[in-house]
Amino acid sequence: MKTGWEKYLGSIVFLGLFLGMAQAENIVVRPQDTGVALLNPQMGWTMHFYSNLLLYGNDLEPSDSLDWFEGCTTVYLRVPWAYLEPEEGKFNWALLDTPAQRWIAAGKKIAFRFTTSEPGLPYATPKWVFDAGAKGVRYTFGWEKGGPDPEGKLIDPVFDDPIYLEKLRTFLAAAGKRYNGNPHVAFIDVGTFGTWGEGHTGGSSRLSKEESARMAKLHIQLHKEAFPDLLLCISDDVDGGGNRTGNYPNSDYARQQGVTLRDDSILVFHAPNHWYHADMAERFWKTMPVILEHEHYGFAMRKGTWNNEMLYQSVEAYHASYMSIHGRAKPEWEGCQDVIRKINLRLGYRLQLRELEYPKEIRVGEPFTVRWKWANAGVAPCYPGGFVTMTLKDEKGGLVAVLSDETFDVKTLEVGKIDAIPEKEHTSTFTAGLVAPVTQPGTYDVYISVGERDGTPVFALPLPDDDGQRRYKVGKIIVTKH
Repeated sequence: MKTGWEKYLGSIVFLGLFLGMAQAENIVVRPQDTGVALLNPQMGWTMHFYSNLLLYGNDLEPSDSLDWFEGCTTVYLRVPWAYLEPEEGKFNWALLDTPAQRWIAAGKKIAFRFTTSEPGLPYATPKWVFDAGAKGVRYTFGWEKGGPDPEGKLIDPVFDDPIYLEKLRTFLAAAGKRYNGNPHVAFIDVGTFGTWGEGHTGGSSRLSKEESARMAKLHIQLHKEAFPDLLLCISDDVDGGGNRTGNYPNSDYARQQGVTLRDDSILVFHAPNHWYHADMAERFWKTMPVILEHEHYGFAMRKGTWNNEMLYQSVEAYHASYMSIHGRAKPEWEGCQDVIRKINLRLGYRLQLRELEYPKEIRVGEPFTVRWKWANAGVAPCYPGGFVTMTLKDEKGGLVAVLSDETFDVKTLEVGKIDAIPEKEHTSTFTAGLVAPVTQPGTYDVYISVGERDGTPVFALPLPDDDGQRRYKVGKIIVTKH
């Protein structure tokens, strides 16, 4: 007869064997990040096909949507109003739609800015608008010696002139009818105020700070009317390009209106003026994607302001979701591949499955648990949000069970510095084949994905074995009868 102590030892041994068996019955997967660039919503490199009057896309083949430029998700089309409506009511949408369709066909996005003031074009606002009675200010362009000039060859509209506003509102309404709510549009700049659409007039009509603030708010509202269902952004320069006071009332107003930030100043000047408004971005990035534009690549190389490491650091400092390809794409790719690839590991969000534990064997109709560890290795939240799904597939690739967990939204994953990325552990409870006999016993491949609540995959993940629909094979599972 066993003593109490022997029974206790026996219980401990049994418990140890039980735990060991339980552990042996689970499969643990710890995937490694593949390091590939991810093409995902609300992030990536944006190619300046048109940059105001510069045609950086004109050396690309008609079939080229920059698939070779790793991480390029968006084509950016920034053009003067006059190019799109050369005659009142007659629109040249083909200027936008031709390159746009190339990117859309490749599964990518498009973005716009419509400008009304260009130092290289006398009538960025169509001449017929002024012929209709809209007021303008003639000027000679220049930051020091330029400004209003009755003999100037360039003209700024009076940005709140009633006739100008009437014609502009009609144009934006036509653009809104065409593009608002279009799932292929990533964002639209509020670009109808200021030189190059950047919200400043220091080199042209030289509006006062008070006038500029009023114009910024007015043009934000014009764009909200025309594009209520799209992401809008506005240049940081609406509060002064060199303003480092921390007092940013115009961008604060934009944020309150749901308009995000674009900073066009990256590497335009030498350090310490390599950028100005990372502190402004701090007010935006936790809820909206921040967009960065570096200096024209060729200009920056000639001026000596280009710096690969500082370009990378701008993404970190701003928690940026988008970075431009501002210049001809091939020279920038050829000269900057290493830093581009480095940026791609941090730009926007990067959803990593750090660990997955699931049962080796489950029974039809009975619940089982899955333990995950997830991390966001990017600098910005996954703004669209998404839900984790486990999918079982047969040897023919057929969907045997699609098991989505609505209780875990990857939008909640926190971001951190590259050497301190937070992880989040979550446990999901699934049942394969409950009630409806759609799941039969067998051995199946296990795939994981992140996407819509119904299990539709949306996000590319840095994992191997993609099934072509953004589901990723991680192992096998045995399903037995109930």
